[in-house]
Amino acid sequence: MMTTRRNVLMILGGGMIAAAGGAGGWAMTREAASARAPWRDAQAMSPQEAADARIFALAHAILAPNPHNRQPWIADLSVADEVTLYCQADRHLPHTDPFDRQIVIGLGCFCELLVMAAAETGHRVDADFFPDGEPFPTLDDRPVARFRFIADANIARNPLFAHVHDRRTNREPFDTDRAVPAETLIAVAAVARTARADHTAGETRVAELRGLAWEAMELELSTYRTAKESIDLLRIGKAEIEANPDGISIEGPLMEGLDRLGLMSRQDMLDTSTTVYRQQLAALRPGFDTAMAFLWLATSGNGRADQIAAGRDYVRVHLAATGAGLALQPMSQALQEYDEMADPFARMRRTLAIKGDETLQMFARLGYGPAVKAAPRWPLATRIRSA
Repeated sequence: MMTTRRNVLMILGGGMIAAAGGAGGWAMTREAASARAPWRDAQAMSPQEAADARIFALAHAILAPNPHNRQPWIADLSVADEVTLYCQADRHLPHTDPFDRQIVIGLGCFCELLVMAAAETGHRVDADFFPDGEPFPTLDDRPVARFRFIADANIARNPLFAHVHDRRTNREPFDTDRAVPAETLIAVAAVARTARADHTAGETRVAELRGLAWEAMELELSTYRTAKESIDLLRIGKAEIEANPDGISIEGPLMEGLDRLGLMSRQDMLDTSTTVYRQQLAALRPGFDTAMAFLWLATSGNGRADQIAAGRDYVRVHLAATGAGLALQPMSQALQEYDEMADPFARMRRTLAIKGDETLQMFARLGYGPAVKAAPRWPLATRIRSA
């Protein structure tokens, strides 16, 4: 769900690109197609023919947006007509998300898609969140949620579900010649049910927020431990992505070729004195500078239930934006709760007029962007602990 480094090093010289790219035939084989199979599998499923409504629901829930594409969800199906959801212990982001707030928001996105998908098969879902208590300051091995599937011929299908297979997090530059209409922003924000959703497309305010968001991004990149957390999750090229279809994917023959030539040194990405580091900044900056509108979600509290609710609202907003033809990308750096981010964190709250008792849960840019590929996903079978 956070800004990633998929666009790094796109500005190296043409001769080196040619050497790295290799023959056209090789280039055509470098898409990590199998890592996107869960998207195709879910779309091919028929809700009317689903032998187990839980499998149909889970196949769509695993497509949820989540921080650094960590896909922290594990489902237990050992009880008939129930799904118990857990957070996988090794999927935390301790440096940029020290209290697991963003991880829980991602789990909330998962929960909302599960409920939507269940309705497609004619099932109501009774959800009990954190049935054994809300773990703080970080998640533990207690369940995140327990869902009971109940056949209900009168359950209403959610129209937002129509956009699940098309939803993408779009990190490309947006079209600066196309303004986002106010009425479109209002309609997108209106689908939030629990969080307070606010937005702006005003030129002056958008410019201010672009600058603040970029300042936070630079701070995260220049703070060794937080930058390293992302660099350690890089998956460069087809082989790495297909072996580990989570984390931050950098795909394509150019990127894979540069990596093979040793020109994408992870250590150089962490060294603020290197050319590679400066190129990383230059490649990321256009995404911030082309934001045409911003939307944010705030909750009145910051308990685990509030974070789950924020995630459920966020994926609803993202689906509504997709339906409206908008591209969307979270920019979560200034919302993060580690010590070095304290100043941008406070200024972002003031700039967005976040009330003293509110928590700013999500902040995203919107605009009109190019088509992008779906994010890699682990196969559904790897996300089920027992059946």
